[in-house]
Amino acid sequence: MPDTLPSASVGLVTPQRAHFDTPLELACGKHLPAYDLVYETYGELNDARSNAVLVCHALSGHHHAAGYHHLEDRKPGWWDAHIGPGKPIDTRRFFVIAINNLGGCHGSTGPSSINPETGRIWGPDFPLMTVADWVNSQARLADQLGIERFAAVIGGSLGGMQVLQWSLSYPDRLANAAIIAATSKLSAQNIAFNEVARQAIRSDPDFQEGWYAEFDTLPKRGLKLARMVGHITYLSEHSMGAKFGRDLRTDSLNFGYDVEFEVESYLRYQGDAFSTRFDANTYLLMTKALDYFDPAGEHDGDLVRALHPATCRFLVISFTTDWRFAPARSKELVDALILAGKNVSYANIDSPHGHDAFLLSNERYDAALSGFMNRVFRDIEREAE
Repeated sequence: MPDTLPSASVGLVTPQRAHFDTPLELACGKHLPAYDLVYETYGELNDARSNAVLVCHALSGHHHAAGYHHLEDRKPGWWDAHIGPGKPIDTRRFFVIAINNLGGCHGSTGPSSINPETGRIWGPDFPLMTVADWVNSQARLADQLGIERFAAVIGGSLGGMQVLQWSLSYPDRLANAAIIAATSKLSAQNIAFNEVARQAIRSDPDFQEGWYAEFDTLPKRGLKLARMVGHITYLSEHSMGAKFGRDLRTDSLNFGYDVEFEVESYLRYQGDAFSTRFDANTYLLMTKALDYFDPAGEHDGDLVRALHPATCRFLVISFTTDWRFAPARSKELVDALILAGKNVSYANIDSPHGHDAFLLSNERYDAALSGFMNRVFRDIEREAE
């Protein structure tokens, strides 16, 4: 990392922590007696408090969406390509909030936190969360920050599900919603991938039924396998082929089961890195929240009826090679929004990068998101006149 930060960066940022003593009732029938949310902010909140934008993270994401924590950091936040001065979510115009969801493992209350009622680490006793639970906790943070209405709520993948839930749970509290590389419910295939990942973790002897922290161990093998399976689904066949092909690490076959192909080395590296920085119980919880999300389920499968409460303007974006959350799923959502009489724009972006495309800069993707956010800002200016 150089001594100076890029000019288009939000710069050095410091995470903040909000504490809540009021119990949070959860969809599973349990409650959190008290909890913390860790978050970051970028840009300045205007006097009217009308320029706030909430960014919701995906499964393995967190509150560090943009900028750097230290000058020595090798990489910026996970969505730095889209948040900052002159970027689609322009911090010269907007006050951006990024939160680490409840149940996470990057500071917000989760399975590795202490249960105040027992004095013991929550571990597997931490209650299962739903997307609606996360949205409710986010709304409480907005209350604490004095934000009555978001100019926009934006997210990709699992983050996009949270955006959709925001439009249904709190229709009066957001003016615009950008749902990127997401779906209104997982397919059976997606649920199957999540179950394979969970079983990889749960079958690791070091998992200890979720109490691994008390045994001073980590289910690294299970987490590694879960990440390897997941990572394959985030990439496209084209991107993996272009990056690795059938390249060998040495000049000849070894006729064994150690790493021989470059793609094997890559997946093992990704799995090893993930196994030491992500909590296993959090991974189980997050994938279950993905599986459970289905707003139409409460309306006999009628998505059009489920979307009735929404009043905001929508942008839906998908990517041509995303087979995890395929464009067909986004089109289903767009069709339902149109039938429900909602204001919606849709862009299917040509990208070779599969599901991970939502994290990367792409000329047409950036233009679509920038155009949407320009309209958001013009609305703010008109309201101020």
